[in-house]
Amino acid sequence: MDKSLLAGSTTVLILKLLEDQDMYGYQMISSLAERSNHTFDLKAGTLYPLLHNLEKNGIVESYEKIAENERTRKYYHLTRNGKKYLKEKEAEWYAYSNAVNSVLRGGLCYAE
Repeated sequence: MDKSLLAGSTTVLILKLLEDQDMYGYQMISSLAERSNHTFDLKAGTLYPLLHNLEKNGIVESYEKIAENERTRKYYHLTRNGKKYLKEKEAEWYAYSNAVNSVLRGGLCYAE
């Protein structure tokens, strides 16, 4: 898949994962790969700057928690503002993808 297609959707995909539950970085990478049948195989070097920026903007918050193996992990949580932001981004994505699909189908629109 063309990496430029991924660039615009990475944020909303990560936020959608966090809507279901708090997660740590590797868990997000694994879950996204699994849910997308490995279409989205993020690298840590892509994920962590994104998470840092989302945290800086109040979209996510992080906290540390000791895992069962006594290792401390940094978990991320979707804030109230993050939930609102996700809904806005989902609406934008649906409008965009419907428009692209309409063009690809020659102007025919099958779903609204």
